[in-house]
Amino acid sequence: MQIVRRYWRSTLATVFLCIALAAGFTVLQSPTYTATSSVFISVESGGTAGELSQGATYAERQVGSFISVATSAMVLQPVIDELVLDLSVKELAEKLSVSSPSATSIIKVSADDESAQRSADLANAVAASLQRSTEELAPPGPDGNRLVSATIIDQAVVPESPSAPLPGMNLALGGLLGLLLGFGQAVLRTVLDTRVRTTEDVADLTDAPVLAAIEHHEPSHVANRAATAGGGVQWASAEAYRKLRTSIGFVGLGGERRSSMVITSSVDSEGKTETATNLARVLALAGERVLLIDADLRRPAVGERLRIDSELGLSDVLTGRGSLHDLIIAMPPGHLSVLPAGTVPPNPSELLGSEAMQHLLATVERQYDYVLLDAPPLLPVTDAVILAAQTGGAVVVSRSGSVRRQQLATALSALESADATLLGVVLNDVPSLRADSYGYYTPTKVQPV
Repeated sequence: MQIVRRYWRSTLATVFLCIALAAGFTVLQSPTYTATSSVFISVESGGTAGELSQGATYAERQVGSFISVATSAMVLQPVIDELVLDLSVKELAEKLSVSSPSATSIIKVSADDESAQRSADLANAVAASLQRSTEELAPPGPDGNRLVSATIIDQAVVPESPSAPLPGMNLALGGLLGLLLGFGQAVLRTVLDTRVRTTEDVADLTDAPVLAAIEHHEPSHVANRAATAGGGVQWASAEAYRKLRTSIGFVGLGGERRSSMVITSSVDSEGKTETATNLARVLALAGERVLLIDADLRRPAVGERLRIDSELGLSDVLTGRGSLHDLIIAMPPGHLSVLPAGTVPPNPSELLGSEAMQHLLATVERQYDYVLLDAPPLLPVTDAVILAAQTGGAVVVSRSGSVRRQQLATALSALESADATLLGVVLNDVPSLRADSYGYYTPTKVQPV
């Protein structure tokens, strides 16, 4: 059912297509009429019960032979001559269906034709020709009489309605075939689909916890999901971000814990900046002192998302063009501060791996409860790996149905190879039916404290 729910559109389209093809085939198919006659095969026998039983058994054995005889040239050629048919023996045999009910001495001759009258004429003519041929082929008895005889017991009548096409049956078969093909293509696409979609997919790739599953919302609601500078947090997945805040609070317990962490992703457009800004907001709403640093010095997005001036920021602090105290921007609620990316430098990796960056991290870790760094994706560049190795670890955001399993696995391996700590994975944009949420929670507007 999960597979069908995921690919219900293509499954439904396949069903409708097969039904449409069945309907078209039915319309284009010429009507065919079927008429049937019956021939009884009997054997001359004595008057005792044993002789009658032996005769009946012998007749049943002979039926199989006469079924083959019914479609031979010996039977069909006289029919062609009698009805003046423009058909060969083979073509006429294709119009016939000769059979015998089980454990009987009856042969049924059915003829198919586009004409109702001709189908009846063919069935009766073949039965009559089979009767004559039986008499010729039957072996003579001691007294010269034929031991096997054939009797026509049912004459074919002109059918009143065609036997084909059958619209109801064709449409039903088309629908059944559509269901089979639709489900088959859904299963095949599921097997071939390597995209990460569920928490189970993440669990297959790493032992790190899934910190939260953020539900999917329509594009019209995207603006309401971002933290804004106007006060308050407005987005439909507020409860999921609260769960992420709780999960982040447990990360590092039982060992040495640092307040800094990198928010990154495997590839672009997985929602890392959205996750970083909203996580910073909910942490600040809980009374934590939070510093959000836009460490994406290649394509900075925090300033635009929060609608703040990002002309000067992190890169300017690292190069000595500005002081940390002057360039940090206070945001509502009062516990949230932001350090924009600043001037886009030509050497981002060198700046992020410099001693100046290490000194900056050591300074802000003493001043804030949480330091969140929005870093570039892991696969295109090494910036996030460099930062993760200098901080308390990395949170990897994966968009459900977008990132491939191989991409996520490669990104996680990059962190492992740098001895960076993987704090957990956030599964973003999860369909609502799969999101790990409680049914009694409803989207809310979180007011600033």
